[in-house]
Amino acid sequence: MGGDHAPRAPVAGALLALAELGTAHVVQLVGRTAVVTGQLDALLSDELARLAPLRTRIEVVEAPDVISMSDKPSVAVRGKLQSSMVIGLRLQADGRSDAFVSAGNTGAQMAASKDILSMHPGLRRPAICTVFPTARESVVVVDSGANVDCSAEELVQFARLGAVYAEDILGREQPSVGLLSIGEEAEKGNKVVKEAHQLLRCAGLNFQGNVEGRDVLAGTSDRGPIDVVVCDGFVGNVLLKFYEAVAPMMLAMLVANGYDGDALRTVFAPLDYSERGGAPLLGVRGVSIISHGKSSAQAIKNAIKVALRAVETHLSEHIGRRLSGSGASA
Repeated sequence: MGGDHAPRAPVAGALLALAELGTAHVVQLVGRTAVVTGQLDALLSDELARLAPLRTRIEVVEAPDVISMSDKPSVAVRGKLQSSMVIGLRLQADGRSDAFVSAGNTGAQMAASKDILSMHPGLRRPAICTVFPTARESVVVVDSGANVDCSAEELVQFARLGAVYAEDILGREQPSVGLLSIGEEAEKGNKVVKEAHQLLRCAGLNFQGNVEGRDVLAGTSDRGPIDVVVCDGFVGNVLLKFYEAVAPMMLAMLVANGYDGDALRTVFAPLDYSERGGAPLLGVRGVSIISHGKSSAQAIKNAIKVALRAVETHLSEHIGRRLSGSGASA
């Protein structure tokens, strides 16, 4: 029920995902049954009629309440216990599902995930992990919007979370971690960044040192390739929204100057957020995928595939093991 294009985009996205997944997989659509079923029937009798056989692999779960994008997270989670978000996460906590995907209220999803799924021991806060395309290989940016203000210790925890994600999902061995700052020197940055730099040097990670904004685009710095970029959620979300605006701006400028728009859309496809689908909320004991509020059916489809990958690689369990052996509270 969440997102700018709900319920159509989540319902269509579920069908598109099932078309690409093995027959063992089932998608639960959690929301107001009459609304969800009506949308499902409409799609299967019209533009997605070819996917009608997949209807048997969809379960509709009743959730009468809806958390709006304007609801305050704490009020929404505590006051709307019958919302699609709360019930959807409860399904996972109760062992009736393996992952949760939503394009709804990000703050509410973070609060509900933390409360219902709980946190791995030693962690203070969960963090949103987003994969950014670069001129080289993709980099993992943590945090990209969950925590506006962070301590140095929390930035170190984010580095550990990002390193596990880079290993499990991107297949990077000994991922290189960079701390986003305004200069590569250790003394550059605000107080928290400078403290985090010192802590990261002793954290047992493959810490490269400070990296700058231009290094994120390049996917590398003067000291070598970057796999993980660590920052607080304020900086990370600004960087994310900037990234999302680059492709449309460049495309419009080039098309206005006579270049082939179709060919350029292919070139800029890696910058399209719908191709990434969603970002996992790392640190919770389960799989909670946060999708863009403007997610299309294509984006939801890819978010479901991101969730499946996290389940299949046992990402959450790996994070728990890594944190328990690293002194994550340090």
